[in-house]
Amino acid sequence: MRKKMASLLIVLSVTLNVAVVGFWAMRSLRSRLAAGGHCGNREVGCPLHRRLGTDPEQWQRIKPLVTAFRKESQAVCQDVSQARLEMLDLLAAPEPDKEKIAAKQEKILAGQRRVQELAIKHLLAEKELLTPEQCKELFDLLRRRSGCGGHDPRMGMPGGPLWDGGACSGAGTEDR
Repeated sequence: MRKKMASLLIVLSVTLNVAVVGFWAMRSLRSRLAAGGHCGNREVGCPLHRRLGTDPEQWQRIKPLVTAFRKESQAVCQDVSQARLEMLDLLAAPEPDKEKIAAKQEKILAGQRRVQELAIKHLLAEKELLTPEQCKELFDLLRRRSGCGGHDPRMGMPGGPLWDGGACSGAGTEDR
């Protein structure tokens, strides 16, 4: 009985080890394929900047800009999101107050304007650190990504032209 139990445990152990190795291999392969050959230098913590071909030295100068931009724009985006929720409440009221709606709309527009100002400031600062070829690639990507409020058919598609699966836009990706 013990011999059968030992044999069963060995088989289960080997099966579990094969499953773990297989899972790891598939995950590794999938991440390489998802990067579309642009994963190159893993010292560069952002898929967009890897795609642009930034080297580790460039990334060390760009990284603080990206971190500051994310921090500033996230705070403004949270304010805009809150104002949008408040706007929905105003619009859903049995008798909407048009003056309050107009004031809330101005608050939302001011927040959107602030995000645009931050983005322009960031792009101009980053442009100073990129090569002309990298700048061309960056702005070509941005041109392909731009649309009218998400109505462009290319917007929102998984694996879109700007971010590799959206990883760069997520929090905590800068230390990869």
